Amino acid sequence: MAAKANTMPVIISKLYCSSSQVVLVVRRRPHVVNGGGFVVTDCSQKVVFKVDGCGVLGTKGELVLRDGNGDALLLIRQKGGMVEALSIHKKWKGYTFDYEGSQKLVFTLKEPRSCLAKNNAIRISIEPKGSSKECDFEIKGYFPDRNCSIIDSIGNIVAQIGVKKEVDELMASKDLYHVAVKPGIDQAFVFGVIAVLDYIYGESTRC
Repeated sequence: MAAKANTMPVIISKLYCSSSQVVLVVRRRPHVVNGGGFVVTDCSQKVVFKVDGCGVLGTKGELVLRDGNGDALLLIRQKGGMVEALSIHKKWKGYTFDYEGSQKLVFTLKEPRSCLAKNNAIRISIEPKGSSKECDFEIKGYFPDRNCSIIDSIGNIVAQIGVKKEVDELMASKDLYHVAVKPGIDQAFVFGVIAVLDYIYGESTRC
């Protein structure tokens, strides 16, 4: 029996949804700038996405996902304020831009209670929220180990983060890793989520 095709809705753009699995490589920008972010390339080393961290933007708790040409696709902000300070979970909000420059909320990510515990769940909700939870996602695994996945509401892996064995043997650091994105999944959304994970765990996007 054939596997059921993923029917995840387009979140950022259908330009970043492929009919087949795509494996992309993430490279941390040079350490000259703290919070410089990272670059995402395909198998031919063409730049697909760039993520600017606080070292580029000059603002903590804010990230920008850009396409290969440098145009902004997604603005991601850490929610603040008194209510947030009293909340158990910190939240991140991802916004797209329309042609007039207005922002539209497309996802919300809840940070774990503690970044030290490997079994704390990180959940992502697609906005606007509907009556069903089909568009809710969860992170399984531990991002700093480069061994985790984005899982949909019924347990399917939509994207998997890892390090190829030959790379792991050559590099002690985790500055280079790959992400396998399943068919029909919005790759821009996936790397928006990865940008937040990178910041939460104090990596390339954080000052």
